[in-house]
Amino acid sequence: MSLFRHKTSVRRSWNVLIKWLTPGLRIKRWLVVLLFGITLLALGMAQIIVSAYGTSDLPALVSIITLRFLPGWARVVLSAVLGSAAIALALVQLSRSFLAPFVLQSRESLIDRVYMHSRRQRGLKIVAIGGGTGLPSVLRGLKSHTTNLTAIVTVADDGGSSGRLRRELGILAPGDLRSNVAALANDESLMTQLFQYRFADGGLEGHSFGNLFLTAMADITGSMDKAVAETGRVLAIDGRVLPATLQQDVTLVAEVQIPGEQGLRRVTGESQIPVPGGRIERVFLHPDQVRAYPEAVRAILGANCIVIGPGSLYTSILPNLLVSGITEAIRASSAYTIYVCNVATQQGETEGFTVADHVAALEAHVGRGVFDAILANNSYPSRNAGDSTHYVLPGPESQAVYQRYELVLADLTDEERPWRHDPVKLAGALLAMVQDATQAVPVHVDAAASF
Repeated sequence: MSLFRHKTSVRRSWNVLIKWLTPGLRIKRWLVVLLFGITLLALGMAQIIVSAYGTSDLPALVSIITLRFLPGWARVVLSAVLGSAAIALALVQLSRSFLAPFVLQSRESLIDRVYMHSRRQRGLKIVAIGGGTGLPSVLRGLKSHTTNLTAIVTVADDGGSSGRLRRELGILAPGDLRSNVAALANDESLMTQLFQYRFADGGLEGHSFGNLFLTAMADITGSMDKAVAETGRVLAIDGRVLPATLQQDVTLVAEVQIPGEQGLRRVTGESQIPVPGGRIERVFLHPDQVRAYPEAVRAILGANCIVIGPGSLYTSILPNLLVSGITEAIRASSAYTIYVCNVATQQGETEGFTVADHVAALEAHVGRGVFDAILANNSYPSRNAGDSTHYVLPGPESQAVYQRYELVLADLTDEERPWRHDPVKLAGALLAMVQDATQAVPVHVDAAASF
C-alpha cells in the first residue's frame, strides 16, 4: 500500500510539474526573467567573494560554509540544485500567501486554477443570441471551456417585474440581462439564488432582486449597458452580457391567426403574444427601425462561433434577429453559426412544430442562410416529462430545409427537466460541431454517440 501511495504521489507531482510548464500560462517567461536576475546578482556576489578570497585571510568557518573542501565542480552542481529548489519553494509559498485572500476556498490546487484559467482564456470567441431560460443554459455549459463568451439578449420583455420597471422608469427590460449575468457568475449557486430572488409581498411584490439591482446600477452609471458591465465586474463573471439594442421604447408585435376569426389579430407586447393561443404568422418590432447596439455588432463580427437559441422562437430569438444590424452582422461574420432548436414545443407559440417548422419560421422572418447548421435533440425520455411536455421532432430529413443546412442530432435533454437542454450536453455538442466544421466533416452527422 505504501508503494502504491508513493507511486501515486510521484505521478501527481509529475502532473503538477507538467501543468506549470504548459505553454500559454505566462509563467515560464517570468521564471526565466527571475532566474536571469538571480544569476546576475549571484555573479556580482561571486565576484566579491573571489576578490575577498584573493586578498584576505578568511576564518576557517567561512571556508566550511562555502564548501571549499569539495571539488569546484561539486560546489557548482550542489549550489545550482539547492538554489533552484529554494527558489521554487519560495515562489510557490509566496504565491499561495499573496493569493490566499483573493481565492475562494476550493479543492482545486493553485496550479489547477491557473491552468484552467489560461486554457479558457485561449478558448473560442463565442457569441450566443437569445433570451428566456434557453440562453443561460448555453452560457452555463460553455463558460467552463472559454472566457470569450458574449451573450446578446432581447430587451423587448414587457411582462412581470421587467415590464413594471419599463413602464414606471422608462428603462431597458432587465430580466433577460439579469438571468444571463447570473448564469456567467463564478459562484452561480449563490448568485442565481440572489439575482433570481423574488419578493413575495409588500410594495416590492413580484420584483426580482436582480432587476432592482440592475435598475439601481443603471441610474448610478447612466445607462443599462454600463450597469450590466459594472455588475459583471462586481460578480466577477467570465464573459459579457449585451443588450441587442439600447432603444428603450421597443415593442414586439405579432399577427396571429385565431381559430374562428376572419383575418389576423394584432397582438402587442411580448408577454401577450402567447395568450390568444392561435398560430403566429408574423412578428415585428415597433418602431420599424430599431438600431443594434454597436458593441453587440462588433462582438458578432469578431466571433469564431455564433449560437442562435435555444429559446422561445417568436418572443426570445426573433426579437434579437429583427433588430436592424444584428442579422446583417451575422451574415457578414466569418463565424460558424449554429441554430439550436428547442427540446420541447411552447404553448401559444410553437405547438405542433417540428425542427423544420422552427427553421421555416426563422427563414420567413430573416431570410435564408443566416446560420450554417442546426443542432436538435433526438432524446425523448418519459421520466419526469409529464403530460404537458411535447418534444420537438426533427421530421423526415428529406424536407427542403435540411438540404440547406447541416443537421446534427444529439441527446440534449436535462434528466430532471427533460423539456430543457442539459448545459453540459449542449456545450459538448456545440464544441464538437465547431471542431468538425473546421475539419471539413461531412454533413448530417449524428452526434449522439458522443454522449
